[in-house]
Amino acid sequence: MKALRVEAGKPYSVHIGPGAVDVFSAEYQELLNAADRIAVIADETVASLHLRRLLSSLKPHEASVFTVPAGEAAKSAEVFMSCHSFLLEQGCSRKSLLLAFGGGATGDVAGFVASTFMRGIPFIQVPTTILAHDSAVGGKTAINHPLGKNMIGTFYQPEAVIYDLDFLHTLPAHEIRSGMAEVAKHAFISNEQWLEEILAIRSFAEMDDEQLMGHLEKGIAVKAAIVEEDEFEGGVRKYLNFGHTLAHAIEAHLGYGKITHGEAVALGMGYALLLSGHPKFEDFLSWCQSNGYPLHHLEEIPFEQVLGFMKKDKKSSGGTLNFVLLQETGVPNFDMVEEERARIVYEEFRLKIREVLV
Repeated sequence: MKALRVEAGKPYSVHIGPGAVDVFSAEYQELLNAADRIAVIADETVASLHLRRLLSSLKPHEASVFTVPAGEAAKSAEVFMSCHSFLLEQGCSRKSLLLAFGGGATGDVAGFVASTFMRGIPFIQVPTTILAHDSAVGGKTAINHPLGKNMIGTFYQPEAVIYDLDFLHTLPAHEIRSGMAEVAKHAFISNEQWLEEILAIRSFAEMDDEQLMGHLEKGIAVKAAIVEEDEFEGGVRKYLNFGHTLAHAIEAHLGYGKITHGEAVALGMGYALLLSGHPKFEDFLSWCQSNGYPLHHLEEIPFEQVLGFMKKDKKSSGGTLNFVLLQETGVPNFDMVEEERARIVYEEFRLKIREVLV
């Protein structure tokens, strides 16, 4: 097991490796002992598979468990309020500890709950997906609004991130695709050689645990370095939104949960690469097709149906379309794109997709 340090306003460690939950007894007994209540907000699917393992790692402490829907369905105002009701019913206080147990969506809502319950209680991220190597690190919390993704939330750092790779063995194929898209994003914005290694993967089933852990460590290191420089997304942290302008629009248009976040990000990165004139666009599109990303969604969505959502994106202002673009790997930048150019390139992207799907 390895530990990476995130030197944010409140520094903390990311523990990553098989059996990582054993670190509770090894390093976090003082935090557990100080809590008057320990509560777990868990993805219902993850709970059915792995909750027993998590709870056994907390012994001799006991924890109350509240399950939330799997995926983006958890990130609603109704679920958010239900989590608060659960904590109040359990007699939780400012001295209580909350654990977020699940993928990125569970971490987002549980972190938001922790940041707002009695004006903030400590929490630990225990991610269970590849995608969450990104979302569990950095302190972003949020729920969705019908008019936009992640529009209601806070910046609130965890006490620790405990990333047990044993939990990844039960991931379905679409969740592996989702997570690997964010891994590819980190490579695009940071390192050409690493990107080449990822684009050489023509089937995710080819990866063994050691290779996957290496990619996840690199992704976490990229995320941590950016968060340390820009904790509250005033500048370079926005580079982590590469591919997300269109991705969030697709998710909002289709309905949250109809496509995984990472699958939408893959489509958004393809669009941003084409807007950028990046030389790896064709290679990336081929990689997406080989690994089963749902490229067909773009064939079915006219530009007008995502335009409004892109204008509401947090990276846009004054009705303009602002994108994180990437003329060359490792050199992201912000750029304002005129609506007509965005439309033309969108149609070109749809045409390219039709060609690879034939």
